[in-house]
Amino acid sequence: MYKAISYTLIFLGIQLLVASITTFGMQLWGNEELSTSPYVQLASMIVFSLLSALLFIRMKWAVPSRHYLLSRPWLTVFWALMAAVGTIIPSIAVQEYLPTLPNLVETEMGAMMSAKGGYFVICLLVPLVEELVFRGAVLRALLSWKPEARWGMIAVSALLFSIAHMNPAQMPHAFLVGLLLGWMYCRTSSIVPGVAFHWANNTISYFLFKLYPDTDTKLVDVLGSPQHVALAVCFSLFILLPALYQLHLWMRKAQ
Repeated sequence: MYKAISYTLIFLGIQLLVASITTFGMQLWGNEELSTSPYVQLASMIVFSLLSALLFIRMKWAVPSRHYLLSRPWLTVFWALMAAVGTIIPSIAVQEYLPTLPNLVETEMGAMMSAKGGYFVICLLVPLVEELVFRGAVLRALLSWKPEARWGMIAVSALLFSIAHMNPAQMPHAFLVGLLLGWMYCRTSSIVPGVAFHWANNTISYFLFKLYPDTDTKLVDVLGSPQHVALAVCFSLFILLPALYQLHLWMRKAQ
């Protein structure tokens, strides 16, 4: 448990350190307002992500391996992508019925998604680094600590993953997704299915933002009626549930 919490705090510490250095540098340069530029924020996120990945790999807290990819797990990857497609609408529907939580990064995230290079950082780099840290290091450490309490350790890693987003509005979805990602890691001992799911999840969110940039837009506004929302949720479940079943059948550790 100590290692898992330490890894999470180190990950957050690097993020805060890079953000603080960026802001301080802009102040010295005499242009503090530039620190809120989406391009500066994207550059800061790139530096923070790369530093985190290099540190975790260098210290062997996470140990990347090609073994799983060499096993050609293409069906597992495909069904992980389908599971991501199936989670989006049900997750949005559930969050709309929950009490409204503060969205502390709404403006910044919207600006970064609109900026050139935003897709690369938010949908490609961030999923890879977060899976490396939270499944490849945090969950790995938890499972080494108490392998007999697998689902308990998955839940703890999902909680740490949600807290690490430091944004209440994202935490419910991050926790539920963290459970699914943790299950994938436990079954495969690889972050590859999780990276595929995470990439698809962020990509769908990215394009939904492009289509509906107003964050106050609700599902009923897009689909026209509560009945259509219910049908969309049911349709999504017809994608999600078979995908989870297929993952259960196909996920296995590389030999």
